[in-house]
Amino acid sequence: MAIAQEKIAEIYTEYGGSATNTGSIEGQVAVLTERINHISEHLKSNFKDHSSRLSLIKMVGRRKKFLKYIAKKDITNYRSLIKKLNIRK
Repeated sequence: MAIAQEKIAEIYTEYGGSATNTGSIEGQVAVLTERINHISEHLKSNFKDHSSRLSLIKMVGRRKKFLKYIAKKDITNYRSLIKKLNIRK
């Protein structure tokens, strides 16, 4: 269920500035969103996979904390990121 390294590098390039800038908070939120979407699709067909469900809940919580930090730091960046990633808020 892992995402390919090429896809992760592409996400960091788009949101973090470069593929090697893995510490950017926007890039981390984008990668977490990709992983959350991937696991959500997995759980639609494998609804008894409780370990994946627990991982999903942890990732959603981590993304929520990151988004809270971005909102506190720069609200316009937060709003553009939410719109770009198509996250409900």
